[in-house]
Amino acid sequence: MNNRLKNAVYALILLASILTVYFVRRSTTEPQLVIGGRTMGTTYHIIYFDKKERDFSGDVDSLLKVFNESLNTYLPDSEITSFNTGHSLRFGLPFFQPVLQRSSEITAASHGAFDPTVMPLVNAWGFGPAEAMDPDSSQVDSVLQFVGFEKIMFNTDSVWRSDQRVQLDFSAIAKGYGVDVVAAFLKENGIDNLFVEIGGEVVTAGTNINEKRPWQVGILHPNSTQDDQRFIAFAELKDKALATSGNYFNYRMEDGRKYSHTIDPDTGYPVQREILSASVIAEDCMTADAWATAFMVMGHERAIALLDSLEGVEAFITYSKSDGSIGTFTSQEIGPVITLND
Repeated sequence: MNNRLKNAVYALILLASILTVYFVRRSTTEPQLVIGGRTMGTTYHIIYFDKKERDFSGDVDSLLKVFNESLNTYLPDSEITSFNTGHSLRFGLPFFQPVLQRSSEITAASHGAFDPTVMPLVNAWGFGPAEAMDPDSSQVDSVLQFVGFEKIMFNTDSVWRSDQRVQLDFSAIAKGYGVDVVAAFLKENGIDNLFVEIGGEVVTAGTNINEKRPWQVGILHPNSTQDDQRFIAFAELKDKALATSGNYFNYRMEDGRKYSHTIDPDTGYPVQREILSASVIAEDCMTADAWATAFMVMGHERAIALLDSLEGVEAFITYSKSDGSIGTFTSQEIGPVITLND
């Protein structure tokens, strides 16, 4: 074989090798897509990998619009508003009954620390769509008479109540549920690696292909403000959900006093405990979201004691220590995926 022929053969082999590498990479690499927008009074961000490079932004916006038409108390024509201003509701959308079912389960398991019938109290303290009452003790006691999930009855197609004054507020579970709904939609369309976040509540599936590792989620430091947001810890998640409840930004100042947006269904007053934040990791974000609120209501000591009996629920909790410093607690099962930000 002369040199010219050898060079031609080598060139063909090199070209074939380059093309092979190109097509292998093309077949195994999934382009990253990022979409976002506003929903539920906050923002959402989604990262996913898709060989077909499909843009799901319009589909997600439409899905969230319908979701809000079911569970958003700030919409005058939503299903939940119709229920709160009426007596009963026959479900027209697929979201109300599942969130009722999960709420019933977590209300029972948390011994009432999580209770979506706190809506009248949420309004009274100025954290809902109604005007704040700034209630005194007698008014709080009066409102408490129609708070309690046992006053809600439902089946597969309808929900009703024993007292006309009872109202529902799913703000402590709906964002997490919305994250689940969006993630399920993407999975149904063949997306295996995704990160869905609405207002800090997160669902992950697969891995972050670009970084070749699980998805990393920051947990806000309890002393964070709107203008100075920093992380106290990071969690690495794969096929898990994470939701955090804390009093970072959602509070009300009245006569120099800070009122937490987390209401204790037992006392009727905003929570004032040593617990600062609760970040819950679970299989789905609806569960994580509700338990994060329940832990804020019951406080870190009761929450830590209860965690051992909860299957599939783990937590990272921050709280104020007696010397004024911040203490942390991490469930044993999630210790390997939580990194403190020293």
